[in-house]
Amino acid sequence: MADPRNMTPRRRVLQFLAGLGVASPVLARAVTALAEEGAPIDKETIRRAEWISGLELTDEKRELMVEGLRQMQEQFARLRALPLDNSVPPALAFDPFAARPGARTPPGDPDRSRHVRLGPPSDSAPDHEDDVAFASIRQLSAWLRGGHLSARELADLSLARLEKHDPALHCVIERTVDVARAQADAADRRLAEARKNSGDGPGEPLLGIPWGAKDLLSWPGTRTTWGAKPYEDQIGAVRSTAAANLEAAGATLVAKLTVGALAWGDVWFGGKTRNPWNVEQGSSGSSAGPASATAAGLVTFALGTETWGSILSPATVCGLTGLRPTFGRVSRHGCMALAWSMDKIGPIARSAEDCALVFGAIHGADGLDPVARSVEFAWPPARPRPVRIGVLRAEFDRDRAQYAGDEDGDEATTVEWWKEWEVIDRGSLDTLANAGFELVDCTLPGDVPISDLAFILTAEAATAFDDLTRSGRDDLLVRQVAAAWPNVFRQGQMIPAVEYLRANRHRTRLLAATEAMFDGVDVIVAPTWVGDTLLLTNLSGHPQLCLPNGLRTDGTPTSLSFVGRLDGEEALLAVARAFQEVTDFHRRRPPGFVTG
Repeated sequence: MADPRNMTPRRRVLQFLAGLGVASPVLARAVTALAEEGAPIDKETIRRAEWISGLELTDEKRELMVEGLRQMQEQFARLRALPLDNSVPPALAFDPFAARPGARTPPGDPDRSRHVRLGPPSDSAPDHEDDVAFASIRQLSAWLRGGHLSARELADLSLARLEKHDPALHCVIERTVDVARAQADAADRRLAEARKNSGDGPGEPLLGIPWGAKDLLSWPGTRTTWGAKPYEDQIGAVRSTAAANLEAAGATLVAKLTVGALAWGDVWFGGKTRNPWNVEQGSSGSSAGPASATAAGLVTFALGTETWGSILSPATVCGLTGLRPTFGRVSRHGCMALAWSMDKIGPIARSAEDCALVFGAIHGADGLDPVARSVEFAWPPARPRPVRIGVLRAEFDRDRAQYAGDEDGDEATTVEWWKEWEVIDRGSLDTLANAGFELVDCTLPGDVPISDLAFILTAEAATAFDDLTRSGRDDLLVRQVAAAWPNVFRQGQMIPAVEYLRANRHRTRLLAATEAMFDGVDVIVAPTWVGDTLLLTNLSGHPQLCLPNGLRTDGTPTSLSFVGRLDGEEALLAVARAFQEVTDFHRRRPPGFVTG
């Protein structure tokens, strides 16, 4: 791009209009008008751009704006000429506690593992490789501490399964062989030292456990491609805090796993990541690889990220438990930014307890993510299990046929498919009641249009990848349809700052309304894919967890969701664990990935 300081006034005007996002016939007419020698920003230019803000001005007011807009255009151009790395956040931070000042949870204990009690080591070896591949963290830990497995053997098993099954699943960016073996050897040394002590006291639950990272998280020397062709050769330069915390806990990083390009969907530059329950289907996204690999028993757990459904959606499709923590509970340092006020990192695993053990290792402030903070977290929970659960009854009663169709707008299912899901959900509510929970009806906030705030994400994402749009390299992304980033980034250029800030003011109202939903309850149950719950909680920063609650007649999983209070992960995970104690959906294995 030419230096804007050397541009003629006409060229600067054209760049100004393009920066506003004036497109199609509007920009074409403006370009034609400005093509005449010496044509400046004038009243007519302003009139043609007024539709962006929805204003209709008088000529007198337009005349007053001309000089200021010329100066502003030059400011825009100078700012655009300065490099901005994706890791640089805006000097504004979203605070999910804004609606209740003075009511924050006090700072917590930075010792993440001291509460966990592992029980005695196992006195018997696993019967079959499948039992190891699909084991819980607690079971693997018992085998490792009992000397029936080594961390190196476990890492090599995971690496071998990744290599064997990736051709069917397309879930691997890179197997981190050298990293995995070095970390596993270190874990074996720690395990050997631990065996000198006996008993069932506090321990290190993740010691020697293989895991995979969504390829938005950086690890030095490994590919960090963000799933997008323009970045396919990008190499990580820093340790993401979440991955570093897992290394400190003794976990073994065995792979960088696929992500839908720039955190949307399950399509990346190498193809579509597949669902182990039906490899003809995508695994959903954007944490596509983490969910696929965990469901197929290639890793014990994975870290995903969510801005709007990117943990819960693939966890649903792949029959897993996914936890999206409270905004700010886990540092995002070293992770690609998409929307600074909505991005979260969380675990994808087979059970609520596995998610709790991983969350216990990764939560807390690091001084590098300005919104990350430390809050007490105990597992098993320090408080009694909640007994009253709010039920978003109206969301369960919605006509699910309106949600048929995939993200490209094509017909994807049938009314019968959704009705089948609805029957499963209603059975899950009965399961909760039979488990001793009191179910209390509640409703989503009604005075704030939740869906109308979705463009907050569009505006932030367009800003995060403004350089990609302006350089034209967005043409390299695989998906080039209306509902894909290249087009949405361009749409984001048309959102005025006034409207973005107005939406965030309504978001403050939404925070208060969301808190009011928890009057008398600690956890709320909701359908995962129906209604506005998923968008609401991503906007409000409340934690949400989904878990498998059934299989449809075609053999693919369904899920149920639970929403917790801000910093209410303990209660949220306790309710989810109680559901899984009386069901076995989380223990089921996709048939194509077992051998015995």
